[in-house]
Amino acid sequence: MHIDAPPFGAVLTAMVTPFGDDGAVDHGRLARLARFLVDNGSDGLVVTGTTGESPTLGFEEKLACYRTVVEAVGSRAVVVAGTGTYDTAESVLLSQRAADMGVAGLMAVTPYYSKPGQSGIRAHFEAIADATDLGVLVYNIPGRTGSRIELSTLAALAEHPNIVATKDAVMDLDFTSETVRTIPDLAVYSGQDSYTWPMMAVGAIGVVSVIAHLAGNEVKAMVTAALGGDSETARRLHQSLLPLCWTCFLETNPTSVKAAMSALWEPVGAPRLPLVPASAETVQAIKEAMTTLSQS
Repeated sequence: MHIDAPPFGAVLTAMVTPFGDDGAVDHGRLARLARFLVDNGSDGLVVTGTTGESPTLGFEEKLACYRTVVEAVGSRAVVVAGTGTYDTAESVLLSQRAADMGVAGLMAVTPYYSKPGQSGIRAHFEAIADATDLGVLVYNIPGRTGSRIELSTLAALAEHPNIVATKDAVMDLDFTSETVRTIPDLAVYSGQDSYTWPMMAVGAIGVVSVIAHLAGNEVKAMVTAALGGDSETARRLHQSLLPLCWTCFLETNPTSVKAAMSALWEPVGAPRLPLVPASAETVQAIKEAMTTLSQS
């Protein structure tokens, strides 16, 4: 492996976007959340990704979120803007405007709904990477987009100087292993919390986490142990975190974690339609998982 250090930090939290009672973005709470996450294990923050409800945020709303988070954490954390959409032109423009807001990196997801072929996927990401001088994290999540970025495409993308990492939510350890083995200069981040330690065991360098909202220090300890070669500690923490991983995804992300943060931290509002709030049973399951974690 030729990567000296994780390009965006080892633990990034995919931030929820707090909404007020009127449904608008609550920027005061967004700033407090950013500082809270950095104080509790996060090296970086991904703003307006899947967990941030990017499909239902407007263009200007996203830019305002980038500005708020950059101003809130300054140089204390790497701020990565989730600028990928199914529209290449909009993704390019959003990436350029995000760079103007002072973000340190970009995350772009595979174009969804349109389901382009591999040549179209490659052209889409290269257009985004050409748009700024920022490092790009390519988000591979076929379960949501309907398309997988294949290894040959990832290898071609890794030749672009600005495409430095992939968020791997393929949920296939063979695929992760082959990515690390055949594309050694591309940093691989786990995109699924329950897979983080197994993926790091085969060469991933960190995680873009949802559960770090609730257990950031434990996630950081697990990732640090894995990077340091302490597999026994990493395995123990992985096992302790699994109930939280499972309960935070009982309902479509980010409904579960938003409800849990409202119950255990500060109110972050309901998700925007078509998502609906998580059930009381899901919140109780997360609370029980947190109790189990604190006793482990």
